[in-house]
Amino acid sequence: MSRLKESYAKGTVPQLVKKFGYGNVMQVPKLSKVVLNIGLGEAVQNPKALEAAEADLATISGQHPVITRAKKSIASFKIRAGMPIGMMVTLRGRRMYDFFDKLVNIVLPRIRDFQGVSRDSFDGKGNYTLGIKEQLVFPEIDYDKVDRLRGLEVTIVTTAASDEEGMSLLESLGMPFRRS
Repeated sequence: MSRLKESYAKGTVPQLVKKFGYGNVMQVPKLSKVVLNIGLGEAVQNPKALEAAEADLATISGQHPVITRAKKSIASFKIRAGMPIGMMVTLRGRRMYDFFDKLVNIVLPRIRDFQGVSRDSFDGKGNYTLGIKEQLVFPEIDYDKVDRLRGLEVTIVTTAASDEEGMSLLESLGMPFRRS
């Protein structure tokens, strides 16, 4: 069992039951999945960008990414429906806990001038989305093999019913929120 899952079971669950007064342990919110997403607008002109982004995302997540395709044609961006415009990976189970642990304890502190993550990025249902400007903050990425900097979006999906519950869950799991 991963370190984070153990800390969730022993520390977070009793803490959240006490704070929100749940009648049943199964009501306590938990992480359900983490989705990593890279949008590649440049893939329209440069098909090689897909391969490089795929390699980066596979290295970061330890899982093969899925190519996302355009749903509609947008003439001003020279995009037709069905063209590849990004990629994503969905992490669940042990990989999800390991990735979240790495994100909180290794990746976020490596960001330049890091003051904590914003408290405003919840979606109203307890899920949190975080943008990372460059893939170099991940320790697995080799600086010399990077062709260009790409950002990625990390969405942490929880079973929480509200943003307050989701924030309490992520805070107790070690997410460094900015002091308001």
